[in-house]
Amino acid sequence: MRPPASLSALLAAFAVGCGSANEYVEPPPPTVTVARPEGRAVMNYLDLTGTTRAINTVEIRARIQGFLQEVTFEEGEFVEEGDLLFVIEPAEYQARVNRAEASLEVARTGKALADTTLARMQQAFETRAVSELEVLESKAKADSAAAQVDSALAELEKAQLDLGYTRIHAPISGRVGRREVDPGNLVGAQEKTLLTRIVQYDPMYAYFDMSERSLLAILEATRDQREGEGTVSERTEIPLQLGRANDEGYPFEGVVDFSDQEVDAATGTFLMRGLFQNPQPIRLLPGLFVRLRLPLGERQDALLVTDRAVGSDQSGKYLLVLDDENVVHHRTVQTGALVDGLRVIESGVEANEWVVVKGLLRARPGSKVVPEREGEPPEPGAPAAGRPAVQAVAGS
Repeated sequence: MRPPASLSALLAAFAVGCGSANEYVEPPPPTVTVARPEGRAVMNYLDLTGTTRAINTVEIRARIQGFLQEVTFEEGEFVEEGDLLFVIEPAEYQARVNRAEASLEVARTGKALADTTLARMQQAFETRAVSELEVLESKAKADSAAAQVDSALAELEKAQLDLGYTRIHAPISGRVGRREVDPGNLVGAQEKTLLTRIVQYDPMYAYFDMSERSLLAILEATRDQREGEGTVSERTEIPLQLGRANDEGYPFEGVVDFSDQEVDAATGTFLMRGLFQNPQPIRLLPGLFVRLRLPLGERQDALLVTDRAVGSDQSGKYLLVLDDENVVHHRTVQTGALVDGLRVIESGVEANEWVVVKGLLRARPGSKVVPEREGEPPEPGAPAAGRPAVQAVAGS
């Protein structure tokens, strides 16, 4: 039995309505923010890593044997050159000085007597009262007495030197470490006992290695300053910047003050050293891992993009660039230094190209987007950034 004509028309209309409602409609392209690379003059830098090292580290040791009588410093404090640090019991060495002074006085008395005897023998010899042999004997005794004076004087100087070693002073200014020996202990018995250490923090060294390629770049950049010497001269003041692990940027300013004599053939690296002022309160300590930046000269018309536009993948750094039809393209680039939040692009992009700087997750290579130029209002009718516009579809 066939359905009535009115029912067939109703079913046909329903089928048509449902078909138009379920038809897939492609969403519009997403909106992204784009900008052209900024061209300006920037300073080229060489980024390096290194470690800090104290300019002076001195071990304080006992140079004589004796009992440690006094410690006159607080552990960890800063001391000045010449400050008294330790006292070794001086009584025995003072007694040696007194004995040496007495021996010297005896030797001087004997020399005076021998000189007087020699003078009288020489007068007597002129009148033939004594023989020449007796004169020679008197002269030998006078010379021996003079030698005894010299020997006694040397013993006195040695005794005074040992007495001076009982009071140990700081040889440099710096921060003193913990004491290795407590008062009352015997020091210097078998060896020169280590008592403490002093480390000088100001200024501070930073040692770093650079590759052969980087060294050649520096030699080229400093060629005019070096006046054809053929190496990095100590007289060439190359500025150097330093940043610690928790620093933003490079807050410490210094200079390169030393370079090795030759490139290490085994590693292909060249050792250099920077010098940085480090006054109190101390901000640099020996042994820190630091970042270093060495300027190579100003570069004109460098291209820069915001650092957040630079992505990374297995091929390296890349940018998302639009063509004339607003299609996204993956572009591998070589990056340089970071300058005020902008990354220098060494190669891979041109100054007249549009680079995606916001909405990178919505921009897929090979797909179209709606570009919105940075700093300009969106074009009329463009979908809002953040999600694609949704086209309404009439229901059944």
